[in-house]
Amino acid sequence: MERRGEDAREVDLRTDRAHGARIYDYILGGKDNFAADREAGENSLKIWPALRVHMQANRYFMHRVARFLAAERGIRQFLDIGTGLPTSPNLHEVAQSVDPTARVVYTDNDPLVLAHTRALMLGTAQGQTAYVDADMRDPQTIIAAPEFQRTLDLTQPVGLLLIAIVHFIEDDAEALRVVRQVLEVLPSGSYLAMSIATDEFDPVPLAEVQREYNRVGETLIFRDRAKALAFFDGLEMVEPGLVQVHKWRPDSTAAQGIADKDIAMYGAVARKP
Repeated sequence: MERRGEDAREVDLRTDRAHGARIYDYILGGKDNFAADREAGENSLKIWPALRVHMQANRYFMHRVARFLAAERGIRQFLDIGTGLPTSPNLHEVAQSVDPTARVVYTDNDPLVLAHTRALMLGTAQGQTAYVDADMRDPQTIIAAPEFQRTLDLTQPVGLLLIAIVHFIEDDAEALRVVRQVLEVLPSGSYLAMSIATDEFDPVPLAEVQREYNRVGETLIFRDRAKALAFFDGLEMVEPGLVQVHKWRPDSTAAQGIADKDIAMYGAVARKP
């Protein structure tokens, strides 16, 4: 895997403050987190015990999306913005299990993700994986990165994934701009897959979770159905459209026993005409 800026700067893990990616990792049972992340995670679980089920459902949504795009729509290259900490199976593992030549570019600005990419995101010998250290609010940096340019062929469709990431952007217009700027450079036949945080199904405890995230310095913005749909304006929605993530093309067990109030994420996939 290539990594932008690998030798250019010392990685500062900022272990003294909680980080959304590391809270996510802790709640999913990972080991790449610190005391501040664990405290924020435990506080959030006390407020909303469904948080772990919710986060697992979001992760499984990503797996199904990747498999669907690779196996059913023939997508062989992917851009994952806001990668987060590696948790197997990662996007490249799912895509390359369908076609070992699949290529994936990961992007994130978390120093802990930087520290783990080489060890945990190695792809197949036939495929390619690359990592761009960039903030999602600056799409041009991602697009201009040599790793992006070398790995993705923009004459062929790309699967663009933004999974559980736009809730870190407070302003609706800025979040839409980020998504559209990347989509603009992708060719016809590309796909956008997103999961988008919402509080529409259990607003009272989720307001408390939001306050806990804000307390530790993390942004957490919930969007209603209309705002979530706006990300897909001008695109051709894939069935079943915008639904809670556990209801998007579930496998035989994905949605069993999960109450709607326990899932605070919309998900959808759409094609660029």
